[in-house]
Amino acid sequence: MMTTIVSDARLAGTDRTYPPRAAVISWIFFDWAAQPYFTLITTFVFAPYFATSIAPDPATGQSLWGFAMAAAGLAIALMSPVLGAIADASGRRKPWIAGFGALLVLAACTLWIGKPGDLAIIPPLLIAVALASVGAEFATLFNNAMMPTLVPPERIGRLSGTGWATGYIGGIVSLTIVLGFLAANPETGRTLLGFKPLFGLDPVSHEGDRIVGPLTGLWFIIFVTPLFLFTPDYPAKHPVRKALHEGLSELKQSIKRLPQQKSLAAFLLANMIYTDGLVSLFAFGGIYAAGTFGWHTIQIGTFGIMLAIAGAFGAWLGGKLDDRLGPKRVIAGSMLVLLLSVAAILLVDKDSVLFVKVAPPQPGAALFSSAAERAYLVLGCLIGAAGGPLQAASRTLLIRLAPKDRIAQYFGLFALTGKVTSFIGPLLIGTITAVTASQKAGMAVLVVFFVAGLGLLMRVKD
Repeated sequence: MMTTIVSDARLAGTDRTYPPRAAVISWIFFDWAAQPYFTLITTFVFAPYFATSIAPDPATGQSLWGFAMAAAGLAIALMSPVLGAIADASGRRKPWIAGFGALLVLAACTLWIGKPGDLAIIPPLLIAVALASVGAEFATLFNNAMMPTLVPPERIGRLSGTGWATGYIGGIVSLTIVLGFLAANPETGRTLLGFKPLFGLDPVSHEGDRIVGPLTGLWFIIFVTPLFLFTPDYPAKHPVRKALHEGLSELKQSIKRLPQQKSLAAFLLANMIYTDGLVSLFAFGGIYAAGTFGWHTIQIGTFGIMLAIAGAFGAWLGGKLDDRLGPKRVIAGSMLVLLLSVAAILLVDKDSVLFVKVAPPQPGAALFSSAAERAYLVLGCLIGAAGGPLQAASRTLLIRLAPKDRIAQYFGLFALTGKVTSFIGPLLIGTITAVTASQKAGMAVLVVFFVAGLGLLMRVKD
């Protein structure tokens, strides 16, 4: 049976009680459940497959993918604070997670139709990807809003970091399943582990790449179920119609008060900028590697596993540092690592590393045998190790700064600032790539995002 959190008065008091360990673990597994969308679809398998095998060429594929992500980001930005305010007024979180989770599942399963070289299928594919992004982001928003009721304030950082680390591990496991047993090299017909694909998946028509959509949907259904069974929800307050009126009124007042909440306003603005850069970096990292080194699913997926391992360790360590040093310092340190890594990646090409000429990758050579590929791997792992703590510490810093009785509303504003300009990063990358016909030129814009975000973060008082 679903459980319900004790009354608001009890929650607001000093004698607040917290749910048992099973409830907390079930909440943590939401990150595990949702991560394959980001790992398999938007980063390491389907996005590069779309750019290299469905779109006419990688640059066009990167551009089209950027436009789709921009549209989804704009929709998320406009809807997030409104939905968060309504959720605070209505009280419940789980119905929202269920509804947007269903959207994620249905849209992800639609990606199976993406056959290679079929230009007519591009519009519906991009619509499905955008809808899946909306579902994943909104389900995550309401899941985040449950955090303050699960553990004491001094353990929020560890909870957030553990959630992100668990999500990365889920990404590793799902990616290993795809590379080891489902997606095969079209030339050899074998997976990374040397097996023939399960279920008779055809390597020539890239069924192993396309199956990540249905796999993502099934994975979410299975692993989000414990949250609905064991994690307590907020108690219901008002019916939807009254919650709509009350929520919008409170949202209006919160926005009016933001100029007086200088640290919170500075943080939300910083989050708007550096999140745009981070999301764009993850969204286009696999596509950039595919175009630069000619990597296909197995190479990109192996790179993804290594990056996710680094991310899991980084998120776990970042959670501990968050509780010890504070989330602001963790965010600042993570951004410095990201900034330096992105700048270095722009100086890596298939035949050069930091202006030093190296031998380019050779056809049929061992996996990641060239110096340029190994340099890209190292820098990618640094990005992964920094990305997890950055995102985990950001949500704990918001919890420290925001009013506790309007936490979903402020997570809505958090999502707004994380998404209101999220279309700008992909749009700039897509536009610059299209104009210059250079993936490197498109990715260079990310440096600006991290520099500006770090500068604004310095104005936040934790």
